[in-house]
Amino acid sequence: MSNSEDGSKRREPEKDNNSDVDASKNLTDSDDYRIIRSSNTTFSHLNRLNADLMEKNYSLMIEKAELEHTLRRKNNDINKLKKRVNKLIAKLKEFREPPLVVAEIMEELADGRFVVKNGVGHIYVVKNLASRDYDNDWSPGKRVMLDYKNLNVMEPLNSSKDPIVSCAQILERPATTYDDVGGLDEQIQRMTETVELPLTRPELYKRVGVKPPKGILLVGPPGNGKTLLAKAVANKTKAAFIRLVGSELVQKYIGEGSRLVRELFQLAREEAPSIIFIDEIDAVGAKRMGLNTSGDREVQRTLMQLLAEMDGFRPLENVSIIAATNRPDILDKALLRPGRFDRIIEIPPPNLEGIEKILEIHSSKLNLDWRVKKMIPNFALICEGMSGAEIQNICREAGMNTVRKEGTRVTVNHFIKAIEKIKASKGEDLSSQSKNNLNMYH
Repeated sequence: MSNSEDGSKRREPEKDNNSDVDASKNLTDSDDYRIIRSSNTTFSHLNRLNADLMEKNYSLMIEKAELEHTLRRKNNDINKLKKRVNKLIAKLKEFREPPLVVAEIMEELADGRFVVKNGVGHIYVVKNLASRDYDNDWSPGKRVMLDYKNLNVMEPLNSSKDPIVSCAQILERPATTYDDVGGLDEQIQRMTETVELPLTRPELYKRVGVKPPKGILLVGPPGNGKTLLAKAVANKTKAAFIRLVGSELVQKYIGEGSRLVRELFQLAREEAPSIIFIDEIDAVGAKRMGLNTSGDREVQRTLMQLLAEMDGFRPLENVSIIAATNRPDILDKALLRPGRFDRIIEIPPPNLEGIEKILEIHSSKLNLDWRVKKMIPNFALICEGMSGAEIQNICREAGMNTVRKEGTRVTVNHFIKAIEKIKASKGEDLSSQSKNNLNMYH
């Protein structure tokens, strides 16, 4: 009994141990499940966080790219604005710089300084501060630029010719020919002998041993072809044509007119063979009356320089001078003597034959009715006493009458109305006899 009881007592604890193992096993299984479940939840949560972070990172990368693009654009704008600011600063600096004074060198002194004269006529002794890069001839007559405050030489001027003289040369040859000049056959012949042949065939004069005439003076009422004849000569000779109006040589300050005359003849010598045409020479070549005004004295200085250039110590080779005026009575006698203007050619108003020739020249450019050509001699009779410019104006006015009527051909009636208009502007009337003759022929 005791043995069995002891055995049962020994087995009972074994039963309790198995139950404890099962309980612990069940406990362990539930903990693992919770742990696994918790791990899955954490993993999914981390995946969501990772996805959110990747999405946010992508959006930040896009935003970064946009900001970098904006930054580059702003930097480009800033660089452009900086360049513009620098240009404006440079321009502002140029505007603030004082102007330079144009002067002419009169003499170079031994110590490197210059005696200069400005445009007003004031004379100064100045220093030469020009850069050594300017390897120029600092001879008298050279034009330089002076500092406004200290009047030191800053830079030399490349060209010593005044713009008035430089622009006087006509680069394009005039299109006018001798065929465009009517009623001046004798004058054309004298112009050919005096101007054209010495430039185109100088051997003819050398063979004979005669010196060709130096200058021609064209005199006559306005509008009769003085300038037209000079253009035709320039076209025929193919020489450099330099045209200047006499009033352009009259300057305000002392010595400026004389300098223009010197530079004008210097340009003619450099461009030889050349022709100098001075229109309205009475503006600078009037008689010296001994007046005491400063303006008259300056005109006389310019005239004396012109006389010296035409017939002075420096010979004029392959240079012809043509001048024109409608007031030969007021010209100085020294200008009219042989050696300066060797020939004085009068350009009178056209005669009847000349008027007919001028009408034919200017009407040939119009689309004429066939009756007009037959009426030209009658038109010439009515236009007797008119200048060449007035006859040209008649042809132009006849064409304008045709345009006003929207026609295609210039008729006799258009010419009659044009003649009446030009005569009315002169205070003359077309006589009834002339009208009857025209209507009868018409």
